[in-house]
Amino acid sequence: MSYPLIKTLHILSMVLLFGTGLGSAFYKWMADRSGNVAHIAATNRHVVLADWLFTTPTVIFQPLSGLYLVQQLGLPLSTPWLAATLTLYTLAGICWLPVVWLQIRMRQIAASSCAQHSPLPPQYWQYARCWFWLGVPAFSAMVLVVALMVFKHLPGAQ
Repeated sequence: MSYPLIKTLHILSMVLLFGTGLGSAFYKWMADRSGNVAHIAATNRHVVLADWLFTTPTVIFQPLSGLYLVQQLGLPLSTPWLAATLTLYTLAGICWLPVVWLQIRMRQIAASSCAQHSPLPPQYWQYARCWFWLGVPAFSAMVLVVALMVFKHLPGAQ
């Protein structure tokens, strides 16, 4: 495959990863704020599905395509912007793995509460807080990764 094609797919994959993550976070947060258990259950179901359909493939494709591009350019992994990008991507991944578990658990809890016509238990809200606060460093890290990808060719950067 050609360098321009892989670079294009890498960028599109990043947009999909970023957009799905931000969109899912927004809709889940808004559903939780509504207090409507049926709406919360449906949204949690969709957030988990979006992670499997969009986030997981892009999380896998991003480092593979990025490392391919770097290899084609002959850049060492110790290149400062690249090392920073890999570190930040790893940080985002470390936050994302427990977020996936939390989303699955919240989906189960919300579905159970909806089926029983009962309010969400305190454990759901504890998970929701953890989910939110794990998203802050993960999202921030991804914003910085995108910035490093864009600005890596500025004078003095490599």
